[in-house]
Amino acid sequence: MSIRSDHAYRREYRGKVKGLVLDWSGTTADAYVIAPAVVFVQVFKNQGVEISMPEARGPMGLRKDLHIKALTEEPEIRDRWQGVHGSYPDQADVDRMFADFVPLQLNCLRDYTTLLPHVAEVTQSLQKQGIKIGSSTGFVRSMVDILEADAKKQGYVPDASVAGDEVINGARPKPFMVYRNLDLMNVHPIQSVV
Repeated sequence: MSIRSDHAYRREYRGKVKGLVLDWSGTTADAYVIAPAVVFVQVFKNQGVEISMPEARGPMGLRKDLHIKALTEEPEIRDRWQGVHGSYPDQADVDRMFADFVPLQLNCLRDYTTLLPHVAEVTQSLQKQGIKIGSSTGFVRSMVDILEADAKKQGYVPDASVAGDEVINGARPKPFMVYRNLDLMNVHPIQSVV
C-alpha cells in the first residue's frame, strides 16, 4: 500500500527582494581574503608547522575555530604536524591555536578593511529602496566590531550583522546566520532574501 500522493502544495513568493545578506572578506572588504589567511599561516608557523596560503584558504567560510580544526584534519598538514610534534593534532592543539589566532587577527584586521569598489554606493542605494542589508562572517564579534567601524567610515553600514560566534548551532555552511539576520532585520519570507 502506498501513501504517495499525486498532489503537492507549494507556496511561491513573487514579490520584491527585501533583504541582502553579504559576507565580509572577499565580498564587501579584503578583496583577496588576505586577513584571515595570513594569520592562519602564522598560527601554524608558531607551532613549527608550515602551511601555504592556498592551504590556509581551503576551508574559508567556516567560523575561525572550526577553520583551524579543519586545517588540522587535512592529511598533508596533519602529517607535517606529526613530523614536528610526534602525534596528530588534537582539540587541545586547536584550542591553543585559536587562542593564538584571536589577538593576531585583531592586531592586523584594520590593514584589510578597505571596501571593494562600489560596495558603499550600491548598498546605500539598495537601502534607499527599502532593501535591508545584513552581514555574516566566520569572524567572531570582537573582529566584526573592527570591520563595522572601519566600513562605516567608508560609507557601508549594514542594517544587521551576525558573527560566527553568535549562533548557537554553528556557523556556515549551516543557514542559521542568515536566519538570525532575517530576524534582526525583520525581513520575511526567506524567499525575499538574496
